[in-house]
Amino acid sequence: MATNRDTASMPADFGFGADEALLRDTARKLLRDEFPADRLRRLVAADVDAVYERGERPGWDEALWRKIVDLGWTGLAVPEEHGGAGCRLVAIAALLEEVGRAALPSPLPATLAATYVLRAAAEAGCAGASAWLQRIAAGTTMSLAWCAANGSWAAADTGLRLQQDGSRRILDGSTHFVQDAFKVDALLAIARDGDALALVAVPVGASGLTLEQEHIVDLTRDQATARFAGVRVTESDVLSRDAGAALARAWPALLVIAAADLCGTSEWQLQTTVEYAKTRVQFDRPIGFFQAVKHPLVNGMVDLDRARSLLFHAACCIDSGAPEAAVAARMAKSAAGDAGAFLSDRSVQLHGGIGFTWECDVHLFFKRSLHAQTLYGDSVDQRRELADLLIGPVGT
Repeated sequence: MATNRDTASMPADFGFGADEALLRDTARKLLRDEFPADRLRRLVAADVDAVYERGERPGWDEALWRKIVDLGWTGLAVPEEHGGAGCRLVAIAALLEEVGRAALPSPLPATLAATYVLRAAAEAGCAGASAWLQRIAAGTTMSLAWCAANGSWAAADTGLRLQQDGSRRILDGSTHFVQDAFKVDALLAIARDGDALALVAVPVGASGLTLEQEHIVDLTRDQATARFAGVRVTESDVLSRDAGAALARAWPALLVIAAADLCGTSEWQLQTTVEYAKTRVQFDRPIGFFQAVKHPLVNGMVDLDRARSLLFHAACCIDSGAPEAAVAARMAKSAAGDAGAFLSDRSVQLHGGIGFTWECDVHLFFKRSLHAQTLYGDSVDQRRELADLLIGPVGT
């Protein structure tokens, strides 16, 4: 592991300048005006039994999504040579904090994650990946599809197989935890292809592909098991036969994407609970007067600020090609998970009895945070990987 940090080669303020601030502020205003908390509540929590009892999929604002596509957000991470904006990851992280702050149901985080995997493949000379990047820049959405049933995102653990059937190539098997599968246009899968690991793009309408809704706690996302039964694949759909290398290169960016959304959700929890503590009166005083309330909120603020610093440091490392990018990204995801867990707990507890009710919006952000904490590995998983990077596997 690289431990000597060459800070002289890193830009000041993580490379966060006027353009990044403009993107963040634009996103904040759009989501504040177009997607306030009561809009979220009507979409995903109007009926207490809809999702959890009847198994319906949570709603999302497709009209707002069309505005987001028109603004070019799907193409922000796509390099300019492929028709995108070529934004740095620090800008993407700032945008996704606002998405998390609004708990916006959308395929944007999933599409951005797929973009970084495609970028890694395109940088290795895969023409098919370049073509899909151009589609994403034009508004196509995509989600990653190779997670194993045990939750492993390792490419080698994929349950998909690419095989020859006469003159055709077919894709078989199942993959789990596909994020926002019912909102996207295509899946980016990893499948075993003989001794290789292939990166394969599959439209969600492909014959033989079925999506089965997975029932999760988060009301702002959907998640699916994707089952491939003889899905026909053309050579142009096979984007790379070295998917493991592409994933390894993109993985730090995926962790930053998840951490950014999580930090935004935590910021909403902190600010909402602070405002409640200022106005809720008990024993003739606002509850924020009492140390048992104010001290946990300060602790949460410190935890979140540390997580955000690690988040933007990791994004800057990735943008700069720094050797410690993988370590920084795991630190950011771990810290964001810790802050999210603490603030989720305190936001419910400090709202008192109403915090446990369906009518209080706190539960929507609690559930989004809980999901994001586990995505791509929770804080414990990240620390385990960091320990291996720091001192190597011990006792194996």
